[in-house]
Amino acid sequence: LLVYLLGGSFPAEALGAESLTEDPLLFGGCGGLYILAEPGPLEIDIFKRDLNRRGAPAELRAILVGPDRAVRDEKRIPDDGRPRGKGPGPLQRVTLKTIVRYRGVFAVNITVSNDRYGREMVWGFRTNARRYLVETARGHKDERHTEPLVFESPGHSVDICFMPREGAFSFEVTGLSGAVKEVVLLDGSGAEVLKAPVESGAARGKVPARKRREHAPWRLRLPRGRGTVHIDGLTRWERSDPCPDSCLWTPSPDSWFPFLKYRWLLTPYNRVVYGREGEEKEVAFRIHNNGKEEAKIKLTAEFPGSPWPVEISPGEVTLKGKSAAAVRVKFKIPEKGVRRVLRLRATPLSEPGFSTYSTLTAVAGEPPAARPLRLPIFLKPYEHENRQFGWSPDFPTQWEPYFDLKNRPFIRTGDSLLFLSEGKWRKAESPRVPIRSSSPDSKVAFDCDNDVYLVTRVRGKAFLLHSRDEGRTFEAYDLRGSGAFDIEQFSGHNVPRYPPALVRAVFLSRDSKVFWRRIYKLELILPEKKKGRLLIRDPVLLTRNALGVASHSGVPSAVVSRGSRVHVVWAEATDPAKKIPGVPTYVVTYDREKRKFLGEPVLVGYGAPPNDIHNRPSLVMDGKGYLHVLTGTHGRPFHYARSLRPNTAHEGWTKEESVTAGSPQTYIGLVCGADDTLHLVFRLWRRRKEPFPLATHAALAYQRKRPGGSWEPPRILVEAAFSEYSVFYHRLTIDRRGRLFLSYDYWSTYWFYRNDHVGNRRSLLLSPDGGDTWKLAEDRDFDLR
Repeated sequence: LLVYLLGGSFPAEALGAESLTEDPLLFGGCGGLYILAEPGPLEIDIFKRDLNRRGAPAELRAILVGPDRAVRDEKRIPDDGRPRGKGPGPLQRVTLKTIVRYRGVFAVNITVSNDRYGREMVWGFRTNARRYLVETARGHKDERHTEPLVFESPGHSVDICFMPREGAFSFEVTGLSGAVKEVVLLDGSGAEVLKAPVESGAARGKVPARKRREHAPWRLRLPRGRGTVHIDGLTRWERSDPCPDSCLWTPSPDSWFPFLKYRWLLTPYNRVVYGREGEEKEVAFRIHNNGKEEAKIKLTAEFPGSPWPVEISPGEVTLKGKSAAAVRVKFKIPEKGVRRVLRLRATPLSEPGFSTYSTLTAVAGEPPAARPLRLPIFLKPYEHENRQFGWSPDFPTQWEPYFDLKNRPFIRTGDSLLFLSEGKWRKAESPRVPIRSSSPDSKVAFDCDNDVYLVTRVRGKAFLLHSRDEGRTFEAYDLRGSGAFDIEQFSGHNVPRYPPALVRAVFLSRDSKVFWRRIYKLELILPEKKKGRLLIRDPVLLTRNALGVASHSGVPSAVVSRGSRVHVVWAEATDPAKKIPGVPTYVVTYDREKRKFLGEPVLVGYGAPPNDIHNRPSLVMDGKGYLHVLTGTHGRPFHYARSLRPNTAHEGWTKEESVTAGSPQTYIGLVCGADDTLHLVFRLWRRRKEPFPLATHAALAYQRKRPGGSWEPPRILVEAAFSEYSVFYHRLTIDRRGRLFLSYDYWSTYWFYRNDHVGNRRSLLLSPDGGDTWKLAEDRDFDLR
């Protein structure tokens, strides 16, 4: 009962050996199952045995979802309650159930509280489904991704069935018992490929590239089900592998189905669309061929209720290997009070036994997304902003918006810059150097002439793109070197008289003993405009001990300017042997006209802990020209300081103060409002709080500081869908009317959840009233007419 009151399910069934005819195969890690289910009852028994190595509550969460990722069932297996060091506990079981009405690919998601690597327990399953695959998928690590298969069932023999890499590959099995003398590898026909002898509890083998591969899974056979297995192309990958980062296997060759070839065959898995009665709508779905060979995919409409008019175009798609195409579904919104549902089915014509579907729901009326939100947003597993709120914008969402002097939005996508003009989103042109964007280069900047600037990269070279016609066309200027860049974007009150300044970070070295200590040379680049064209002068050195510029999350501004004065903030690496409060944060002012610094860099505060690249600061300017700095931290409170004189870093600063009373903060997103209120968005760690009372989780939080006031307590904007590590890749911007725009993309540590989705899942929140209320941005919020 206590587990249930704390947010769990009713207690799982504890099983003795007599409860099962044979113990299930148990293995470590997290991840889940993919099941090609046929119509009828579907049952999956999930087993867990706690190992009690650390003592933290290890509650297993199992979620069963359909092909459209609607949650069909959810169960939890609580921690067994045994203290640390008491060894493996009893076997526990829950059963997930649903009725399958239509064939498709179902999924079971397995996560464990306080155990994203799956070391505190082992789990297993049994199902009445004939076709299934396991995907071993732990939480991420800040290192090369691997997913070793860890088995803890010594009473079993184990077949690890997998699709082999086409080229040469190796495998290793360690931790084998003394009774195991050899490990056997069989090909897709069942023929023996090799026998690997066991020496000192380990077996190793290598398969040459010339060995023929069948279109059937190979099997690595372990006589005893205890050991750790690594296989090239299955548990560790190269970028050239057919499906990197996906550890898909099964203990039975008869359960295999061609999921790898048709992974992400049809996405999004579901879409909810609101509109006016009779309004014509169109939704694009993505058809993807994940295999090597050409595939022809048939699209058909199915209706759970009464049929209704829809148009699918095209109805059949031929795709080359590793390619995708769009299929559009046109329809009309039904009358009020009616929800119309379509199942869009995708079936490869060469393998009709594989088939799955997405769901489209049409609803008359205004979506919940159009109204101010009741915060926080709880991102339920597989139920994000569209499913919960009907959020379905037409504007691009890949990156955050920036606004020119006329308040027109500009948004970068993977290979273009889009801007709103006369009610339509138009694509900018750059004839000589293509516009490309990624996380480090998502910013768009403007000067007092409303010229547009951005950084792009081509074959390792960086270019500054400049538009004199408000974004329609661009000229490219070689920045003479690469590195990571920060460009002076509008952060509330800075409208550069000159072309915006750039800060470039050039990597110098990393510290093998201090993981997050990376050292960069930091340079200031000050373009000049001569008769409409740019002159890129030699960079000015700021420091050779910087921790780089911030592009991961928050994308805080490192540079602001007013008149001829340019102000830069950065964080420095220090000698690890010296004890200091954190990363020292420096600010300096450079005068463009005098072409010199106004003084030595000024130390304004420390961001704990020291020598951590997460601790990058942010600098903004208010309407009077005062400078405001936040020192970056990694899971500690940010610190704040303000200049004592406007438009200079060299006439004193307030004493640094903590932004919160101990809240663990990371990744600054900071802007200054029209009334000089400071607006801050960041990742906040929460421990043993709802909705995860047993574990730690991350939230996206907001704070503000009104002029002359103190920092208000954090407010939670978005809660994570899963416990343990997560990040939101958030970006906070402000338009010329003072409205706040918060772009974010929830990223769970668990590979199973992230691998299941392909493409952009970024959302955009808007606060029109200085942080009092927030809503999901709509197309009409950008309408300038």
